[in-house]
Amino acid sequence: MVTYHKLMYLYKDAFNKKGIDLQVAKAFLFELCNEKGIDLYLELDNDADLEIVGRYENGIRRILNDEPMYYVLGYCYFFGYKLTVNKDVLIPRFETEELVGHILADVDTYFKDRDVKVVDIGTGSGAIAIALKKEESRLDIIATDISEEALAVARNNAKDNDAEIAFMGGDMLRPLIENGIKVDILISNPPYIPNKEEMEASVVDYEPHVALFGGDDGLDYYRMIFKDAHKVLNERHLLAFEIGYDQKEALMKEAEKYFPDHQIEVKKDINGKDRMMFIRHF
Repeated sequence: MVTYHKLMYLYKDAFNKKGIDLQVAKAFLFELCNEKGIDLYLELDNDADLEIVGRYENGIRRILNDEPMYYVLGYCYFFGYKLTVNKDVLIPRFETEELVGHILADVDTYFKDRDVKVVDIGTGSGAIAIALKKEESRLDIIATDISEEALAVARNNAKDNDAEIAFMGGDMLRPLIENGIKVDILISNPPYIPNKEEMEASVVDYEPHVALFGGDDGLDYYRMIFKDAHKVLNERHLLAFEIGYDQKEALMKEAEKYFPDHQIEVKKDINGKDRMMFIRHF
């Protein structure tokens, strides 16, 4: 038998060789234990459950083969809500939680005491839409995606989290335009990685490329949204985007072309990087 403590460090050398932080192994073991109601840190010196040992060793081999830990688990947490994730959707990032936080603050500031129509373009796992609906019930949220596989994941996540969201399939703003739908808030975390940018194997080999790459400069999907946004926005509106850390200047120029009379603001994330753009008209 092996204790949880020994199990935690069993693959230390292999992780060091691959350049993977050992905290990944610890987090993975913690989740496996948590699923079975075991408090890992109270039972570190106890013999490990044989089922957990088997799942841990199989999962670690996949992680050492560059598969993201959350795909191995089959779920992750976003804004405190548990979401299923698989190869059909991106794994939500912590930076996107900050975007949600800022949007909620803007709802309180600019849309007081009334229902608000919101669309999340390219919803993926449904993370943004679900978090917003759970945190602010008066938001009437539509979530769109071109991928039917992603929409299936998002619908299940909304159901599992008891979040009432309307899902629509289609490319970018087309579902709204074709149905004559107008919104107060338009949100998107679109693909924004330049086509030729080098990425970690865990991202390129496992996460869906349709949700990653945004053309030669990474800005293609922003331009598509900027071009058609006026067709779906009410007079008073907010647009909110996640952006690449080095895209501020280029995106500001693009946004100013389409929204000359708007307030355009880029906010930094907790690491001091430019990661969120807000375009407001009130």
